[in-house]
Amino acid sequence: MRIGELAERTGVSVRSLRYYETKGLLASERTSGGQREYPEAAVDRVRRIQEMFAAGLHSETIGELLPCIHDIDGTPNALATPFLVEKLTEERARIDRAMHDLRRTSDMLDGIIQAAGGEAPEQ
Repeated sequence: MRIGELAERTGVSVRSLRYYETKGLLASERTSGGQREYPEAAVDRVRRIQEMFAAGLHSETIGELLPCIHDIDGTPNALATPFLVEKLTEERARIDRAMHDLRRTSDMLDGIIQAAGGEAPEQ
């Protein structure tokens, strides 16, 4: 599929897809006319990349992680290493801290909303 179709199917901009390629996160073949062509598996790979960016991982970390997971279901493969496990454990701890901070901020906002006479949203 061409880059425009991949962008449409994944909801990711063409510009982002090009960025993923420059960072080595995504690969394409080139047609004789120089246009990018992606395999069907690129849809799952882009979705996986988006999930990792949404979790706060940086492109360098994602680049280290991608060779160690299967694109389609995100399960680990044989390339996972102890170094990667250590790095991912650190990332997981960072995400847990961020979630804790967000929860604390959300609770504070609920208190302000209630103090102002409003109702805090149900969770």
